[in-house]
Amino acid sequence: MSRAGAEFEAFLRRRGLRMTRQRRAILEEILGLRSHLTADHLEERLRRAGERAAKATVYRTLAMLVEGGLLEAHDFGGGTTYYEPILDRAHHDHMVCIGCGRITEFRSPAIEALQDEQAQAHRFTPVTHSLKIFGYCARCVRRRSSGTPPRRLPGPAGPVPASEPSGPIRGRPR
Repeated sequence: MSRAGAEFEAFLRRRGLRMTRQRRAILEEILGLRSHLTADHLEERLRRAGERAAKATVYRTLAMLVEGGLLEAHDFGGGTTYYEPILDRAHHDHMVCIGCGRITEFRSPAIEALQDEQAQAHRFTPVTHSLKIFGYCARCVRRRSSGTPPRRLPGPAGPVPASEPSGPIRGRPR
């Protein structure tokens, strides 16, 4: 059994629950993917693999995996929650293209140092943070400058805005 499987099973036991076949299939599918996914995407992948899991089971299991510290939930806009495995992964931040929905992960020691400096200056003890930068990827910038409409893929950023945002994009505090 993988480390994630053992941790999830221990988490379930502490709550008086057991590792069911469906929960194990959901965990294995998520760990095999190692990228951002939605509950609907996960449910479709399970169905294609021949695994039967009700939508409610998928959502409950995702919530337990988040609570157990194995997944992180992201709100990239558009009303859909994206999940990402975090066990054994270094902290990173995200750039989200509002044209095509592409999510780019990045790490910046300079940004991390600045956040730590600001927290210390304000006598604040951070527990976690999430940085999401919304804008246009290079491909969408080229399309916009050539007059070609953006190719909107189903993705995290929601509908393409009619114009540039007029001010800072603010997310809900986490």
